[in-house]
Amino acid sequence: MPETLIGLDIGGTKCAVIYGRAEGDKLEIADKAGFPTETNLGLDHTLNAIYRQIDMIIERNGLNSDKVRAIGISCGGPLDSKTGVIMSPPNLPGWDNVPLVKLLSDRYGIKAGVQNDANACALAEWKFGAGKGTENMIFMTFGTGLGAGLIINGSLYAGTNDMAGEVGHIRLSGFGPVGYGKAGSWEGFCSGGGIAQLARTMVMEKFQMGESVSFCKSADDLNNINAQVVAEAAMKGDKLAIEIYRISGEYLGRGLSVLIDILNPEMIVIGSIFARSRKLLEAYAMEVIRKEALFHSADVCRIVPAQLGEDLGDYAALSVASNLLQK
Repeated sequence: MPETLIGLDIGGTKCAVIYGRAEGDKLEIADKAGFPTETNLGLDHTLNAIYRQIDMIIERNGLNSDKVRAIGISCGGPLDSKTGVIMSPPNLPGWDNVPLVKLLSDRYGIKAGVQNDANACALAEWKFGAGKGTENMIFMTFGTGLGAGLIINGSLYAGTNDMAGEVGHIRLSGFGPVGYGKAGSWEGFCSGGGIAQLARTMVMEKFQMGESVSFCKSADDLNNINAQVVAEAAMKGDKLAIEIYRISGEYLGRGLSVLIDILNPEMIVIGSIFARSRKLLEAYAMEVIRKEALFHSADVCRIVPAQLGEDLGDYAALSVASNLLQK
């Protein structure tokens, strides 16, 4: 019998309410309603918008509190998954110690739970995506920032206060692009913002030497450089763009080697930029792993792109709901 679930994916600019049905390792998204977060209008405005969209999804699909088994919330941290409180995420100004799980469970009479977005995505890829069937898996975001969700011995590991997996904060070099507020951090080398910083620095060096750059015509265009622009140039054979991704790929390999040595996973699933630009990153990362990681640990670990694609956020929120029913 399929489990009827509702997911809530909360972002800084937009949110979505998702209705799904889960059975075994299959998850069907049956309906979805998206809406702007509009944090500038205050917390109560956003909460009321969330309630309206959940009400609409329930009514439109003939659901009620008896039919819906759980509500899962995916949201940026910091948060406390044990108490269900969201604690001032930087992308949600005004969301200071919001007891969202209690608010939803009291309003709808349905069990609810919350996880940060990296942990929610880890649950999704583990239960329904690339990591199906694994016992020890790491999911890594590689987008705006760099973070990880950890599946250890068949369970999500969130740490003492939901801070496990903040791998982007690890310093891999004494200098380099800034990520997570730290120069030379893993996030600095392996995130959209970090790749853009690295590219701007290297492009400026070319300009200072009187050389031209195919993907940036002048210093006035430096701020238009992003990871996608560099990737497109690299795919066309631009040597500087390829070099930028080589550096990012090598630092990806350095960081993954540390995770492989410490956690001995059977799979590392990487999303966003890695999934889109795998050809530009993977070979360099794997070469470093062969040199740096313990052979017997690296030998049993597969590194693969995320499988759920653009629907990952929807699956993530529903997976938090599904995970509640396993406890």
